[in-house]
Amino acid sequence: MGGDFCYEPLLRLIQSSPGFDVILVFRENSAAYDLFSIPFRGIAQWDEVLFDYKTKEVEFAGEDGDWHKKKMFKGVNMVNVISSYNRYKKRLGTRTVSIDDVAPLPLHFGIPRELSPLQQLRSEYHPELPPCLQVPSTLAHFLRETVSDAHIELPSVRCRVGIVLCGRQAPGGHNVIWGLFEALKVHNAKSTLLGFLGGSEGLFAQKTLKITDEILQTYKNQGGYDLLGRTKDQIKTTEQVVGVPVTTNGDLKNQFVEANVGFDTICKVNSHLISNVCTDALSAEKYYYFIRLMGRKHSHVALECTLQSHPNMVILGEEVTASKLTIFDITKQICDAVQARAEQDKNHGVILIPEGLVECIPELYALLKEIHGLLKEGVHADNISSQLSPWSSALFEFLPPFIKKQLLLHPESDDSAQLSQIETEKLLAYLVESEMNKRLKEGTYKGKKFNAICLFFGYQARGSLPSKFDCDYAYVLGHVCYHILAAGLNGYMATVTNLKSPVNKWKCGAAPISAMMTVKRWSQNSGSTSIGRPVIHPASVDLKGKAYELLRQNAQKFLMEDIYRNPGPLQYDGPGADAKAVSLCVEDQDYMGRIKKLQEYLDQVRTIVKPGCSQDVLKAALSVMASVTDVLTTISSSSTSGQQYA
Repeated sequence: MGGDFCYEPLLRLIQSSPGFDVILVFRENSAAYDLFSIPFRGIAQWDEVLFDYKTKEVEFAGEDGDWHKKKMFKGVNMVNVISSYNRYKKRLGTRTVSIDDVAPLPLHFGIPRELSPLQQLRSEYHPELPPCLQVPSTLAHFLRETVSDAHIELPSVRCRVGIVLCGRQAPGGHNVIWGLFEALKVHNAKSTLLGFLGGSEGLFAQKTLKITDEILQTYKNQGGYDLLGRTKDQIKTTEQVVGVPVTTNGDLKNQFVEANVGFDTICKVNSHLISNVCTDALSAEKYYYFIRLMGRKHSHVALECTLQSHPNMVILGEEVTASKLTIFDITKQICDAVQARAEQDKNHGVILIPEGLVECIPELYALLKEIHGLLKEGVHADNISSQLSPWSSALFEFLPPFIKKQLLLHPESDDSAQLSQIETEKLLAYLVESEMNKRLKEGTYKGKKFNAICLFFGYQARGSLPSKFDCDYAYVLGHVCYHILAAGLNGYMATVTNLKSPVNKWKCGAAPISAMMTVKRWSQNSGSTSIGRPVIHPASVDLKGKAYELLRQNAQKFLMEDIYRNPGPLQYDGPGADAKAVSLCVEDQDYMGRIKKLQEYLDQVRTIVKPGCSQDVLKAALSVMASVTDVLTTISSSSTSGQQYA
């Protein structure tokens, strides 16, 4: 525009528009209050009534002190802004006046949320319960099959239960609270559920919030942990404790736990984002996208997202550890793939990198351990490079400045690196670009100039609305928690198996947390061996499992043929709503179901082989059982001795 253009008429036009007064009010109060809301319809839905979302009327306080209504622009949802403040003031015992007169509220947990139309629709969804939980008069009856010392058929006594959120937030966590609350009230309306505010800090300070249906109303089927807040630590106590498998990393897996609340959501959201990037790469045909995925040390998220979206490459930390690949080996792998694709006139691609890859590369892991040791000794970060061993010092000086700075960060409380802050994707892109430029100069690479774009997906998915699966799974686990508590069990984990089937075929149970614990041994030198404490160690990707086998079968196609797959955004109704994680569906994980089947076989043996049976039957049984015992003893001893060393 020219320099003589006058903006005043345009500004007056904007200021006189229908929604301007409301925008002013909203802007002022958004600075003071967390009025977060998923905008418009939220996640794109293909089969929802929200397509009929029309213009809404909004109440606002005018200069005369009276309440007025104005129409907002089509699709903009502000209808609950004022009404929610009325709810706040009602709880605080103040009078309803204009927003300007509202005193800033203290930071409380459990404040009603502002809900978009999609969030409102989701809050009205009520998850289904499997048959074993649908008979409220029968207490903990399903535990009979999994726990021998459970007190079955106890009277529905009045319970007082506390819940504390420890660990990073995961979509669906609020539904555990909802499920537990409803189970308590169904069995005894006088039971109480207390939420400890701010995680373990609230537990120690005895800061609680009494959970009510009114408080839960805007948190049902919603993401985050903001109802109660959380901390990322562990608790030791002699009180009755029940655990719930909730983590987006997907690494709390064992023979009892098939899946974790939050994993399904984060993989679906990430896969949609990855697929969008794949489409962009295929359209522009000139960029390689290096995408790092949140998931801590192990690569479950990266594997699942690869199976859902079909990017060109994924570097799994478990593969790197098993093959002892160096950073230069990985760089060469990627460069060779880029060169092979260029020979087919493909100068684009998408590469997934797990967040914990940096700790799986042997030389970088050794460097990190040395840096962390010096930091613990009080050495300032600026002086560490001069105190490293010669080998580590040479590697450190080779690395680009940005990664040096990140490696010098203080470790987490569990002594692991701050993985979310270490940009491994940028390091690999930097090294690949250097190598491809070298090959281009030498004439061994004849493709286009290598261009990389680096992305980190994690927080975007962690705060998502939970998927339908996570809503159902978390809600059912909440109900299971009640039954475990009422049965008098302590130190147990709530479990649900057969998760790849519909909800009406899910099997609920409980498993002792101690049965999930292992003890690791490690040796820092040949002369000494240390034994760790019993803990539930995160499960790594099983390189002999069916999910990994599926990846290997398709890896070459993914690399060369650009068979990108877009699962689309999370759906809550219609096609795709009931889709489950690929890694969950391909694995046969019904551990307790197989235990039950074995018990049935043993019962049949007892029925057949008893006093009065023929000599032939007895001889055959003895021979078979002796062989089975020998095989099981050998397998059991080898699995016991094959402990992990670090």
